Amino acid sequence: MENCLETARKREKSTSMVVVSLASTMGSANGVEEGVKVRRDKVGLSWVTGDEDVRFKILYCGICHSDLHNVKNEWGNSTYPLLPGHEVVGVVTEVGSKVQKYKVGDRVGVGCMVGACHTCENCENNLENYCPKMILTYNAVDYDGTKTFGGYSDHMVTNERYIVRIPDNLPLDAAAPLLCAGITTYSPLRYFGLDKPGTKVGVVGLGGLGHVAVKFAKAFGAIVTVISTSPSKKQEAIEVLGADSFIVSTNPDEMQAAMGTLDGIIDTVSAVHALVPLLFLLKSHGKIIMVGRKAIAGSCIGGMKETQEMIDFAGKHNISPLIEVIPMDYVNTAMERLVKADVKYRFVLDVGNTLKAA
Repeated sequence: MENCLETARKREKSTSMVVVSLASTMGSANGVEEGVKVRRDKVGLSWVTGDEDVRFKILYCGICHSDLHNVKNEWGNSTYPLLPGHEVVGVVTEVGSKVQKYKVGDRVGVGCMVGACHTCENCENNLENYCPKMILTYNAVDYDGTKTFGGYSDHMVTNERYIVRIPDNLPLDAAAPLLCAGITTYSPLRYFGLDKPGTKVGVVGLGGLGHVAVKFAKAFGAIVTVISTSPSKKQEAIEVLGADSFIVSTNPDEMQAAMGTLDGIIDTVSAVHALVPLLFLLKSHGKIIMVGRKAIAGSCIGGMKETQEMIDFAGKHNISPLIEVIPMDYVNTAMERLVKADVKYRFVLDVGNTLKAA
């Protein structure tokens, strides 16, 4: 596989797919530290774990569709070299002298952000995800002007405020996607009142986000309807994920029969699609929430307090995404399959067992 860090340097203005060849770039000591660059004072080629920081060995990292957007520069803001990954889990190997909540050996994770201003109204209300100065886990500029790098690596260092504790009963590999797909669906279900037993909730799309939304909604006690263009997904939606009913959105009879039946809809589809037909499925005062909190309403991941709440809820109810664990050298193929939606329902990189030193 081509060393895509080098490819990225050659194609900074290209929209071609650029994925890091981890085995060749991250296995050496220098490469590893390049991937660990997170707000630290530089000592030689290493990055020091600060007083309030947690360093952990990465064991698994989920592949989010936004990783694909970023490596292809589809949003127009990618800078290379780019190291994706914001569904990162592993085991703590070192903590700073002022760290209070974590110790060596703890199972932890990092999601979509590693920093914020901590002084604005959003931050004071545990909504760091809406902070105007939020720092993303990768492809962002950190406090000190350096670039942030993601979890397609073998170690990560960040402030303990942005670390999430993983419940002991959750498998680490399956827990990884919860740090993005999980909080992205859990947060709007809670905020918009769709977490009450007996609430009738529609979930549009049955992919990486949608299938987790179904699991959370069912755990809340909701009556869940999956809305999809794919009739082939009906059996799995009902028999595997526990949905109560299934609507093929291209079937006029099924859509007509379901008019005015839903209290709310979580729309997880990223592709362009019509919203008006979905509005007719809602009861009076019903709402459509576009994952991506402003009603039509939107929602974008969640703050750190809510993220920990989500992962604890997932542990209590044994909620974990359906995943396909893959080796590091399969990452480019996985990205190609992701373009075709050829995954049920989330790829997770087996970093701990398959990232080899160069």
